[in-house]
Amino acid sequence: MKKLLNNKHIEHNPLSLTPHPSPDKFHDECGIFGVFGHPEAANLTYLGLHALQHRGQEGAGICSSNRKTLYIEKSMGLVADIFTEKRLRRLPGDIAIGHNRYSTAGSSVLKNVQPIVVNFSLGSLAIAHNGNLVNAIELRRELENNGAIFQSNSDSEVIVHLIATSRQRGLEERIIDSLGRLYGAFSLLIMSEEELIAVRDPYGFRPLSIGRFDGAYVVSSETCAFDLIGATYIRDVEPGEMVVINDSGIESIRALPSVKRAFCIFEFIYFSRPDSCIFGYQNVNAVRKDLGRRLAREMPIEADLIIPVPDSGVPSALGYAEELGVPFDFGLIRNHYVGRTFIEPQHSIRHFGVKLKLNPVRRLLEGKRVVVVDDSIVRGTTSKKIVKMLREGGGAKEVHMRISSPPTIGPCFYGIDTPTRKELIASTHTIEEIRKYITSDSLGYLSLEGLLSAVPDSAHYCTACFDNNYPVFSPEDMAEQIELFL
Repeated sequence: MKKLLNNKHIEHNPLSLTPHPSPDKFHDECGIFGVFGHPEAANLTYLGLHALQHRGQEGAGICSSNRKTLYIEKSMGLVADIFTEKRLRRLPGDIAIGHNRYSTAGSSVLKNVQPIVVNFSLGSLAIAHNGNLVNAIELRRELENNGAIFQSNSDSEVIVHLIATSRQRGLEERIIDSLGRLYGAFSLLIMSEEELIAVRDPYGFRPLSIGRFDGAYVVSSETCAFDLIGATYIRDVEPGEMVVINDSGIESIRALPSVKRAFCIFEFIYFSRPDSCIFGYQNVNAVRKDLGRRLAREMPIEADLIIPVPDSGVPSALGYAEELGVPFDFGLIRNHYVGRTFIEPQHSIRHFGVKLKLNPVRRLLEGKRVVVVDDSIVRGTTSKKIVKMLREGGGAKEVHMRISSPPTIGPCFYGIDTPTRKELIASTHTIEEIRKYITSDSLGYLSLEGLLSAVPDSAHYCTACFDNNYPVFSPEDMAEQIELFL
């Protein structure tokens, strides 16, 4: 089946056994993790990817170096299923990078799983990319016209070809030269036989942090991976910065000018793990709880019980309940072991897809006025099923929906799987029309002002999905991107 994803038609593999994310949620792009200077670099990277599994569940890979050769192991599926002890033993050396994949650009097949490893004139190179390039089509066409042969349809491979064909002499100079041609979001880990390089785009769309563990340097999309291995957070890779780590230590290079910062606000709303600290070491859970408090001030309602849509709605629901002084409980229980289901009854079970993941607790809900808190509404189909489930299966007297972010009206071009604009219910319907569609007694969203008041340095965030104010486009691709997402 075909699905429009960012600026390409993407084909999903119907035979994949990987758990498939809900079609009515935004899905994050990827997670990256790297280690320099530890004898168990591959094992640490495995643990880091395990902590970052929420950022991508379709495939994963690890590349290691013993200072002479790069070794690569990758496959479709989840980290714990892919990396057996036998496979990890095939990854020697004290340098490694890893990648969890969710296919924002490129089909969901093994050839697109990263890291991408190539041999070129300066030796061997591996790259792991978190984000999405909005000018990837233009660059790919140019490279192909000049004779480049692509092994995948991932936009990340474009970066490899740019580095390989650069006229600069050294690796670092080639990387800087290539970065100057990229538009969009890119947090990168690049590994040669003897060094690890971390790069963040000049807008800083995606988080990327540096830490220390047992004398080694570690780099991760989120700090929750540092917590798992016992690493100490040092700092973020700055927007536009290239950090080079080798036997001489760590060197910071200003690779690209950073005029405007545009951190992805949805990292706080949904994508990052609650125990992570991102964008200047701000705790995600604390921000989400504050979003709930602000939502309660803006959209209060008389109720008997506050419940979250687990798991992402939990912190905001707690904040909402605390602010109003209304009891909080888990009225929806989530099944954490749901993967893709191949056999679905046509008529025998109502709301089958949602009931696989969520089940109402009738003894808790029956006869009560319930507020259900979620982080966002995309198409509205899941929210509609949840409201009906709470009424019919849970026996709730009233169901009020509260959303801890503003209405989502625009697609993302920077590494998030979002539907086309016309599929986003808030882009074509008023809040009252959405309420009628999902059949809740009331519906309230957090305002954009309320959202921005909950984060530090509010001018430094990308809020394009809420206000259509896109920070960066390739001039050549702007018309094509807009046409695809109308």
